[in-house]
Amino acid sequence: MHAEILFENGWVYTGKDAGPVRVNLAVADGRIIAVGSPEAVEETAAEATRRVDLGGQLVVPGFQDAHIHPIFAGVELLQCDLTEAASAEDAVATVARYAEANPDEPWILGAGWSMDLFPGGTPGRGLLDAVVPDRPVYLHNRDHHGAWANTAAFEAAGISAETPDPAGGRFEREADGTPAGTIHEGAMDLFNDVKPAVDYQTAYQGLLTSQELLLSQGITGWQDAWVPIPEKGHADNLTVYMDAVKAGDLKARVTACQWWDRTAGMSQLDAILERRQRVADSFHPRQLNANTVKVMVDGVAENYTAAMHHVYLDHHGHQTENRGIEFFEPDELKEFVTAIDAAGMQLHFHALGDRAVTDALDALETARQANGTNNNRHHLAHLQMVRREDVPRFAELHAAANAQALWACHEEQMDTLTLPFLEPGAEDRHYPFGELASADARLVAGSDWPVSTADPIAAIHVAVNRIAPGQDLPPLGPESQKLSLKQILDAYTNGTAWINHLDAETGTLEPGKLADLAILDTNLFELPDEELHRAVVTQTWIGGECVYDRAAAHPGTIAHRARVMQ
Repeated sequence: MHAEILFENGWVYTGKDAGPVRVNLAVADGRIIAVGSPEAVEETAAEATRRVDLGGQLVVPGFQDAHIHPIFAGVELLQCDLTEAASAEDAVATVARYAEANPDEPWILGAGWSMDLFPGGTPGRGLLDAVVPDRPVYLHNRDHHGAWANTAAFEAAGISAETPDPAGGRFEREADGTPAGTIHEGAMDLFNDVKPAVDYQTAYQGLLTSQELLLSQGITGWQDAWVPIPEKGHADNLTVYMDAVKAGDLKARVTACQWWDRTAGMSQLDAILERRQRVADSFHPRQLNANTVKVMVDGVAENYTAAMHHVYLDHHGHQTENRGIEFFEPDELKEFVTAIDAAGMQLHFHALGDRAVTDALDALETARQANGTNNNRHHLAHLQMVRREDVPRFAELHAAANAQALWACHEEQMDTLTLPFLEPGAEDRHYPFGELASADARLVAGSDWPVSTADPIAAIHVAVNRIAPGQDLPPLGPESQKLSLKQILDAYTNGTAWINHLDAETGTLEPGKLADLAILDTNLFELPDEELHRAVVTQTWIGGECVYDRAAAHPGTIAHRARVMQ
């Protein structure tokens, strides 16, 4: 077979070697047909072969994100986007500008504000009332475990001082019990019946908007960590993905992670299995599959809802009675996890606190005892705190550690809203990725975008340094929690390919595999650790097709915006 495309004059990290090697790479019919010396690969060339001169750049397997929310993120990019707000005043001014520019929108919806911009991480409704008094405003925070609303939004939802906190959530309140403006966890559900639904066209455009950005970051596949059975009036994101494949609009390889509704019980499993089969009957799994179930075990530490073994501390450093929220009783979790595992589906846990990690591992152990070993490839995401005694259980249970490595550093939200309220010594147990790797846990990597940037390069930098780019702060935790460049690069490529059951065809660069790859402007392995973030994706290829070229990114596009930011 003659090469259609030949990559030459650069470095190639195959994922099978200790580091990059100076070889050429040939592609035909969407797959790699040769990797080797220039002389050997030249034998595959023909007169019509397209030659890509790398000019010393680095080719790596395409990045794959193991925990991300592209449709939701894309929709939010089309709404009031607060991700760039640098202060409370900036956030309010952004809302005011958006409201002025969109006078016909019945609600001002958006997301992305950072809790550390506001005292206690809990902005009040009065700030929004001052700029938008006449329409409801409802804005998710950066981690999407809370929201900020104005008085009109609370009135539209019928929420007052007499409204009790729902199970699994709460309102910040003023002295007389009136909702103050910040909503946590399950309390956000009380707005669902009155907020405008995300319609099909908006969801579809959100997906395409996100894909454009993700391709510019070298991402060739992902696991969408929240694809629910839709509520009335809302778009079905699974249908959005299916239609995008049929139309040829979806370039990336996607695993749709179906949402386990904590209020629906075991009865929802039949519908989940039916949706899985509907996808399997229509598409090759390398394009789209829906064989994963997402289970939200707990909340997040900064609003004290992550489930911990140790109690949270108050603002004076005294112990409280709060150990966070478990959204399921342990026995209930074991029951449905065992049933999902028996149905041959993968489980994807949100497990942030150490008690949530224990609960998830206990459920997987129960499932294994009932069902035996299998190839379902379960994984636990976030892992902000993990008890030492639970670390070896990952390898024992064949459960992967899904790392959001970008979070493993000191930053304002960590240092003011999280660490002061956890047990002494908690920093040493934070995001223990190095310890998990040393205990032979399989590492996969994701971003949780739009909670934080989807950029794999930024996450790789933090995984290796435990310091964010440009920070003059000490590393988070001990040196032993750092990952090597190879460990985190493999997690972002072959690791996530494995978790998405795509490792037979992607994740490494070797003959026979699909030509999914990213080209970086510099050899990562030659950069000092503190400069890893300087690397930039110049091209992204999927199945032998160039789907992003930095040099050709047009002004005004999401990809061009990403280029300017880099």
